[in-house]
Amino acid sequence: MTALRARAAAAFCCLVLTALASCESSAPERPRKPSAATSAADAGGMDALITAAKKEGTLRAIAIPRDWANYGGLIDGFAKRYGIRVTVDHPDAHSEDEIDALVKSGKRPTAPDVIDLGDTFARSAASRNLLAPYKVAAWDSIPAFQKDPQAHWYNNYGGYVSIGCDANRVKPCPGTFAELLRPGYQGRVSLEGDPTRANSAFSAVFAAALANDGSFDNIRPGLDFFAQLKKSGNFNPLESTSGAVKTGRTPISINWDYLNLGYAEGLRAKGVDWNVAIPLDGSFAQYYAQAINKNAPHPAAARLWEEYLFSTEGQNLRLAGYARPVLMDTMKRDGTLDEAAAARLPTVEGTPQFPTDAQLARARRTVDQDWSKTVSG
Repeated sequence: MTALRARAAAAFCCLVLTALASCESSAPERPRKPSAATSAADAGGMDALITAAKKEGTLRAIAIPRDWANYGGLIDGFAKRYGIRVTVDHPDAHSEDEIDALVKSGKRPTAPDVIDLGDTFARSAASRNLLAPYKVAAWDSIPAFQKDPQAHWYNNYGGYVSIGCDANRVKPCPGTFAELLRPGYQGRVSLEGDPTRANSAFSAVFAAALANDGSFDNIRPGLDFFAQLKKSGNFNPLESTSGAVKTGRTPISINWDYLNLGYAEGLRAKGVDWNVAIPLDGSFAQYYAQAINKNAPHPAAARLWEEYLFSTEGQNLRLAGYARPVLMDTMKRDGTLDEAAAARLPTVEGTPQFPTDAQLARARRTVDQDWSKTVSG
């Protein structure tokens, strides 16, 4: 989706090989212990990292439901390849909850090893010195604006804000933000969480702003839109999880396209006709970042997990879950992209634009300060 920089030959080798174990890295004379390693080479090479991770035997994750961007497939693939058990605490938690977990768990053995969170929240975690720097083998191929220069976080996958709708319960299904204000949708329009804590909901506010004469510099119209949605009676404060969608409690959900498309596929056999539209009046794309807890109880497994997520296998597994891998353009040029899976993605006109760090920071402050009194209060 974005123009990616050319890669060094050694990094190219590591990315295109499916079996990470066969990817060789030049080891330093005195390898660092995994908790201090800033790359696989720094840890003694990929083989040494794999050996150390297998010895740890466990990876602790948080806030990654199996039906979110194909985390089920990734967890199973990682466990099968390396024999490392993956545990997931609070799978339905949100980005801010993950930051809270790092702060509260400290150096306890039950602390999360890795986190997955919206990049605005990743910036916050990095500024609070909660994350360990680590460069995956594919580091050079991740666009500069999709990663922290100090390698505390790096985006892995993304998608577009979309509108999902249960066509059996709602007629007609809305396809734009403007249509969400129509009579007949009373108590039906939900978000995936609170925008002050959930990146998907925060991004929905940004998309609503763009649909209502806002901009990356002005998210206020997005808040005004949801205030109007609440005043009309159409806003449903219930969190739109897969369970809520399945049972019809949230018949219209503003969420990432890969989640809504996953619901459509997964619930079809259960008789749910879930329609998905990317609103033309508020097209907004964003990525989710990966990061390692600086106090990870399983530091080798944490680093190996990141290598797996950015490998060809990991990126294609993202694509199988309708998420757009951050290395998609590179893999397409290399011939390693799963073209069949890529063909299932919805067509979106134009090239996505992304807010700058400063714009995201201002938008977050505005939403954090005003969401409660404007919408949820």
